[in-house]
Amino acid sequence: MNTNHSPSDKQTGIPASPAPVAATAEIEESRYPIRRGLIGNLGFYGGLFITRLIVRLRARGTENIPSQIPYVIAANHQTYVDGMLISAFLPKAHFKNLASLTAKDLEDQHGLFGKLIVRVGRGIAVDRFGNPIRGLIIAKKKVEEGNILLVHPEGTRSPTGELGEMKDGAAYIAIKSKVPLLPVFIEGGYEVFSRHMKWPNPIDRKTGKRREVTVVFGKPLDPREFKNAKEMTQALVSWMEAQAMAYRRMRGLAAT
Repeated sequence: MNTNHSPSDKQTGIPASPAPVAATAEIEESRYPIRRGLIGNLGFYGGLFITRLIVRLRARGTENIPSQIPYVIAANHQTYVDGMLISAFLPKAHFKNLASLTAKDLEDQHGLFGKLIVRVGRGIAVDRFGNPIRGLIIAKKKVEEGNILLVHPEGTRSPTGELGEMKDGAAYIAIKSKVPLLPVFIEGGYEVFSRHMKWPNPIDRKTGKRREVTVVFGKPLDPREFKNAKEMTQALVSWMEAQAMAYRRMRGLAAT
């Protein structure tokens, strides 16, 4: 009988091998990004077809989309389908490699629609109510493997249509992965399909016309030009705020 015990087993009371924990983490990591598959592709192209029918979907600044992958997209968050709106203007080869940082609860607590969104976006789950570090580490690895990553730095859909506080996650991943950060601002999404609506509201009652949703692509931020994630996030916030103000002025809502 072998009576030898490792120091960690007998002397410290700590299990000698972390293999089960490591194996679990490896299995979790290999699950992401979630496979889009047939259901996800049908959801995307079907949803985009309907969207183009009911609203006027436009884009500005598409020349700013990087020609090479990978890169990180940082976008404001107005609707359930922001990822679809952005993807509509990406090159097809880029869409194939697009993944999204998604809330862990989206797949479990938002019904079939939430599950479909996770599929369409090739979700990588992050725990927004707990410790998000594990999700960010996995996302960084997936970017390094060649995936484009969509991140909503606000962390949740806007309750008012205005910009919320932006976290450093997108900038952190871009800097650590040494890839560009592409800023994106969605105009008009809140009016069409805010978090308070069960169904889209594509018609402007004042004019009787279809509402317009515009996806604005800014110039990519080069991670080499920033000391840290906070500095890059501040540059992102400044750009976002300028776009929000321009949109408010266009709608006649700017403060006088």
